[in-house]
Amino acid sequence: MLNIFTLVNGRLFQEEIESLEELSRFQPIWVDLESPTLDEKRWIKQYFGLLIPEDAMDEDIEESARFYEEDNGELHIRSDFLIADDDEPRTVRCAFILNQHNANLKSQGVLFSIHDEDVPVFRLLRMRARRAPGLIEDAKDVLLKLFDADAEYSADTLEGIYDQLEKVGNTVLSGDVTDAMASEVLGAIARQEDMNGRIRRNVMDTRRALSFMMRSKMLNAEQFEDARQIMRDIDSLDSHTAFLFDKINFLMDATVGFININQNKIIKIFSVASVALLPPTLIASLYGMNFQYMPELSQKWGYPFALTLMIASAVVPMWYFRRRGWLK
Repeated sequence: MLNIFTLVNGRLFQEEIESLEELSRFQPIWVDLESPTLDEKRWIKQYFGLLIPEDAMDEDIEESARFYEEDNGELHIRSDFLIADDDEPRTVRCAFILNQHNANLKSQGVLFSIHDEDVPVFRLLRMRARRAPGLIEDAKDVLLKLFDADAEYSADTLEGIYDQLEKVGNTVLSGDVTDAMASEVLGAIARQEDMNGRIRRNVMDTRRALSFMMRSKMLNAEQFEDARQIMRDIDSLDSHTAFLFDKINFLMDATVGFININQNKIIKIFSVASVALLPPTLIASLYGMNFQYMPELSQKWGYPFALTLMIASAVVPMWYFRRRGWLK
C-alpha cells in the first residue's frame, strides 16, 4: 500500500496512490509504504529517483548500520515501533529515508517510511496532523512527531501496565490465593513484564534515533529543541519502567510465597498424620510379634483392648494438635 501525505494550509492530507500517473499529480512531504509491492517500489524509483534497499526491513541488520547518511545527503534510519497488542505484543521494524532535496518537488525534502504492517504511532500522527494545523511544516517535522508520538504511546502503555498490576496486586494481597489463582496471577505478571521490557527497548531505540538526528545537524534550532524535549520525555519513562520491574518482582515473590504456603499446608497434613498414626503402628507391631502365647488370644478381651488402645493412641495426638492449632 502506497500512501502520500501533502501539506495544505498547515494540515496533513492523505492520499492512497494506485498508479504512477496519480503519484505525479502531488507534491508530498511524506511517502508511506506499507508492505510495498514491486510496482510501488518501481514508481518511487521512477518519480523520486529513490532506490529502496532490499534489506530495509531486515531484523538481523547490524546495530551500527541502522543509522547512516549517504553521500548524496540521504539520511537512513531504521527504528522499531511498539504494537501493544494484548494477545501478541511485538515491535515492528520501520525504515526511514529522508531525502532532503528532490528535483521533482518544490518542497524541501521528502520522508519515506517503509514497514510491513500498520503501526499505531503512524495512525496517531495522522489523526493529530489533520486536527492540529501548523503541527507539521516539513519532512523533518514528520519524523520528529513520529518519535514524539512513539514516546507518548509508550507512556500510555505504561499506564495500562500500572492498571493491570494494580488488579494483580489486589488479588495477591487479598491473602486467599489458591494454586489456580496463583497460576493466573503468574501468567498476568509474566505478560506485563514482557510488555515492560519491550517498552524499555523501544524507548532506547527511539533515543538512539533522536540522538543520531541531533548529531547529524539536520535540524534547525526549533526542531533541535523539540528533539531535546522528546529526549527528556523518554528519560522520564526510564524511572517508571524501573519501578514497574521492582513491582513485578515483588508481586512475583509474593505469589510464589503463597504457593509455598499452600504446599506447606499439604506437607503439614502428611506430617501430622504420620505422627498421629505412629503410636497405633507401634502397638500393632507389638501385638503382632510371634510370642509363644499371643496376648490377644490368651485373654478374653485381648483384641478389643488392643483396638481400643490403638484408637486412643491416635485420638490423643490429634486432640493435642488441634488444641495447639496445628490442624488449622
